[in-house]
Amino acid sequence: MTVLLLAIIGETASPARVYAASPISQENARPGDADWILTDPADHEVEGYASSTSIQRGDQLHFYIHSTDSSVTVAVYRMGWYAGIGARLVHDTITLPGIRQPMPTPDPVTGLIECAWQISYTLSTKTEDPREWLSGIYLAKLTGTSSGKQSYIIFVVREDDRPSDLLFQSSVTTFQAYNNWGGASTYPSNSRDERWARKVSFNRPYAASQHPLGGSGTGAGEFLTATSIHPTRPLSTAGWEYNMVRWLERSGYDVTYSTDIDTHSRAEFWKGRKAWLSVGHDEYWSHEMRRHVEAARDQGLGLGFFSANTCYWQIRLEPSSVSGVPNRTMVAYKEAALTEDPYALDGDPSNDHLVTVQWRDPPVTRPEHQLLGVMYGTVPVDGDLLITQPSHPIFDGVALPSDHRLPGLLGYEIDRAFPDGPVGLTILAHSPYPRNEQVVYGDMTLYEAASGARVFAAGTIQWSWGLDDYNAPALRTARSSSTAQAITRNVLGLLVSIVP
Repeated sequence: MTVLLLAIIGETASPARVYAASPISQENARPGDADWILTDPADHEVEGYASSTSIQRGDQLHFYIHSTDSSVTVAVYRMGWYAGIGARLVHDTITLPGIRQPMPTPDPVTGLIECAWQISYTLSTKTEDPREWLSGIYLAKLTGTSSGKQSYIIFVVREDDRPSDLLFQSSVTTFQAYNNWGGASTYPSNSRDERWARKVSFNRPYAASQHPLGGSGTGAGEFLTATSIHPTRPLSTAGWEYNMVRWLERSGYDVTYSTDIDTHSRAEFWKGRKAWLSVGHDEYWSHEMRRHVEAARDQGLGLGFFSANTCYWQIRLEPSSVSGVPNRTMVAYKEAALTEDPYALDGDPSNDHLVTVQWRDPPVTRPEHQLLGVMYGTVPVDGDLLITQPSHPIFDGVALPSDHRLPGLLGYEIDRAFPDGPVGLTILAHSPYPRNEQVVYGDMTLYEAASGARVFAAGTIQWSWGLDDYNAPALRTARSSSTAQAITRNVLGLLVSIVP
């Protein structure tokens, strides 16, 4: 295993040398454009959403835009490294008439808030140029021409037919769970009068962050900054996904992108890939998502959970009540599931496995650690990660500090190993953290499935802060770590070493 890992990762200081020919390294050699950054985040003056969370390269995407300005400009950027600038302008800026779109009324029973807006613009990604519209996470930047107010529309371009080493999943169901645009999310803490919604719609913009400095991510869900904060854990506003995107693309890894809606809707979402990555905060999973990921693992796909609080709540996905488009409504009764979820009340035991409770709870009773190796332990945490198996081959060639600690990478939610986990589970890090006069632990784990696929779980949301310092020091302290970067290279090398 040691020889294999070193052959894959090469010189840890220069990973781009290993992947110099990848489409990602070629893309990131193109000039970036710093104008992607919001300079005056909107407070509903201009906002919008897309007709789908992702599209296949070559397809069209509708934008639905509301504006109090007479006109709006739209500039589309692909997110990556680009010599540290962070994005590249991929579509000429266009100007559209400003439209005051109707504001929806919440459903009195479920709290569903769904827009029925008219199409403002249709974006085409059809091109004969193989360099254009590479798979990636894209932001359309909206700017009111008179007010100067700005926000984003986020979407993913897939390349289902292009093989790649890695498939990065953007966890948009978690974005939507915390999105309180219109006054309600699936959380009472950021819903109007604490009347949280049992159903939430992708047919609405993403709200701005509740943190006064988190406006830089307005409209981008939780890709750049988290939208919902808690007084005891404001660091969570800094976000996680973009940090790993920047590092992967800076390093030249051969990566393509998708969302968890694709994981839900396409059983073979992973075909042509060697490893699949869940990053940051991937809390909300449907039955289909879990079934498809488990099936992929059992066919040899490596799984990298650089995340925590993963697969915690079960959800269902339903069509839009406005358009009938599939998978545009997310159902999450959560704490009220046993008393309000129709699947729990209809007396039909055949659908009990779809009730929207925590995965570990009845009537579902499928603890998430049976897939991940770990499952959610506690919050809030902000501490150091402690490597307790430094001789494991996954740390070969890694210059661990003498105390084996990685400062600031444990938190803000952490997972731990539980009894009856996967056979052969190895705990790589067992990190203590003082909490309420007690000590809690977060665990980093690895196991090998019967198929030979490896499953790695960092057990912490903040892992990607060790890879890249985006949002530091504005929203958090800098925590980039050459040690964390070297470990990540070893993990990725291990995950892709089994070819499905």
